Amino acid sequence: MGKLHKSNSNQKPESEEDIAVVTVNAIYEEYPFKARPHVEDSAEQPPIGPCFSSNIPLMRVVQSVKQTKRRSSGILKKGWLLHHTNVDTLRKRHYWVLDGKSITLYQNENSNKYYKELPLSEVLQVRGSSQLTVTVQSDDAGHSFELLTSFVVYCVFANTEGAAWESAIRLALMPLQSIGLSTAWPADDRAISEEIQDISLLYQVFSEVLGSGQFGVVYGGTHRQTGRPVAIKVIEKTRFPAKQERQSTNEVAILQSLSHPGVIVLEGMFETPEQTFVIMEKLHSDMLEMILSNENGRLPECTTRFLVMQILEALRYLHMRHIAHCDLKPENVLLASPDPFPQVKLCDFGFARIIGEKSFRRSVVGTPVYLAPEVISSHGYNCSLDMWAVGVILHVSLSGTFPFNEDEDIHQQITNAAFMYPRHLWALISLEAVSLINNLLQVVVRRRFSVGKAMGHPWLQNFQLWCDLRQFEQRLGCRYLTHDSDDEHWRCHAQEKGLSLPPHLQTEQGH
Repeated sequence: MGKLHKSNSNQKPESEEDIAVVTVNAIYEEYPFKARPHVEDSAEQPPIGPCFSSNIPLMRVVQSVKQTKRRSSGILKKGWLLHHTNVDTLRKRHYWVLDGKSITLYQNENSNKYYKELPLSEVLQVRGSSQLTVTVQSDDAGHSFELLTSFVVYCVFANTEGAAWESAIRLALMPLQSIGLSTAWPADDRAISEEIQDISLLYQVFSEVLGSGQFGVVYGGTHRQTGRPVAIKVIEKTRFPAKQERQSTNEVAILQSLSHPGVIVLEGMFETPEQTFVIMEKLHSDMLEMILSNENGRLPECTTRFLVMQILEALRYLHMRHIAHCDLKPENVLLASPDPFPQVKLCDFGFARIIGEKSFRRSVVGTPVYLAPEVISSHGYNCSLDMWAVGVILHVSLSGTFPFNEDEDIHQQITNAAFMYPRHLWALISLEAVSLINNLLQVVVRRRFSVGKAMGHPWLQNFQLWCDLRQFEQRLGCRYLTHDSDDEHWRCHAQEKGLSLPPHLQTEQGH
């Protein structure tokens, strides 16, 4: 791979402490891309070492702080209780422990052995003494409350503690909601939602925090009927003025109109006078976590290519509909699995805007270190601001640092776009990658690459990437990242270069 050097021959020889940075223009002067032979990803490359730089290190930034996952919120209530069920009328006595996720029936107060663990997500309803009906054919009357699940009704005897236990379980079922009349979407749950008084009848919300953003906190949860894990964004209306409240629900309006494998799925929305609950599919992690968890604090080019191509495909879908994401960053690039080459989905459309093809918006949106120059200078922006963000994402993924020096004002560095590439970070990174970053981090909007130009750049027109994407599409059972019209081109390329097609593509070729 090409190495980066200083292009000015008048400079003094570098010392051991000299960082030896070069500008993108200097790279072009010394290494014209057209004259450089192409090197396939399959060639052996030295391992990427840890980075030390004066550039700002990659981190989670204000406005979207991913909080660490924790265990259950602790014991909410405990004590000895009697119960029987509608299928077994024999009374059983156990030590009940209620926490944020389950009710566990222990054999005694100190033992770890338990009779049964009942996940709260399986509890469909709590019936208090005033709601009790004859559910058990027995002379055994007088139980305090009932827990209804899909298969069994638990009749619980709690003496004077009945009301306290009923209240504690209700709170655990929905720890984040003031009970009030709710409305829901989509159609799948509409018939149910018209009859319910509480979102907790459809979803169990856990106290586990998945993340937090500008307009709300995202919690883990479960759909009660199916056991499907979900992510639930809870927006406290009282925290925002009317204008910001409208902006906070903008995400729902945008997502309702979208359907694409690269965009997070919106399952529904509930609303009370105090809160809005946005229900979305729950994915594994995000791109930032993947970068930071890598032992080198950055990703190999083959992985970054795979992720960025999916980001661009999702942006292509959005921009064709004149929708700008406006807050694109690794935190908002979700990964569906822990696989080395996972499916990517964009999320957090709270800042998204519908922008005409040639029109501009002026309100400041997004996260500071990912902002395009035109947003900072209030010159008006269109969908091209997302492409600047892709350039920053590319930089941080490959180097583990932002393209900004810690000692200078970030806004000035963005508007000047005088980005530097320290040799010890970029020496092993291909010049094609630097070229794409340079074409995305263009201050003049008309010079900045569009989605189409970025996808057609030599760094992404790569045989190994095509193989990885085809294998991924076959696994997913959905083709949306490659086109069958390109298959013959890449097979001919492999034959010319003496490259072997992966087995899964050889089988495909046979058909």
